[in-house]
Amino acid sequence: MNDRPPAPGGLALVQSLINSLDIETGTDLLSTADGRAALGLAEHDVPAARALRGALRTACLAHAGLHPRGSSTAALDELLAEAPLRVAVGPAGEASLRPATAPDALLSRVAEAIAAASADGTWSRLKACEAEDCHWAFYDRSPAGRGRWCSMSACGARAKMRAYRARLMDGGAPL
Repeated sequence: MNDRPPAPGGLALVQSLINSLDIETGTDLLSTADGRAALGLAEHDVPAARALRGALRTACLAHAGLHPRGSSTAALDELLAEAPLRVAVGPAGEASLRPATAPDALLSRVAEAIAAASADGTWSRLKACEAEDCHWAFYDRSPAGRGRWCSMSACGARAKMRAYRARLMDGGAPL
């Protein structure tokens, strides 16, 4: 779906979780043993992982400036409240946020990744494609941080073609 390199650091986990559902095809990797294993999940973890995935996708849509009707980032805030973090100090005196409990749980790993990405300014660059039939998570590496589509060769090209056709239909001149 996406021709961009993966997100850096722990955001790659967040990106993988969001992209475990392909909206266009309806393929849900959490429905397969291999898909669950890739994220370190047991079958009983799937409902919570799906709720987390949806909340993360909503936040990534917000990063892209999109706020679908009926969506709110409050769900992610509530979920992350269940994964308390603590400040850990390493041998060189460096401080980082770490899960306070259950460090192997998906929610804890996601919370840790978001905290680290927020601290280094990369969290807001994990976005969801603005194409309604896609919403694939991508990491925006553009200098201005204004990427809109997961792939310019697919979703971006379709959006630009739709805009071009709309201008023609409205009697406008092609650009």
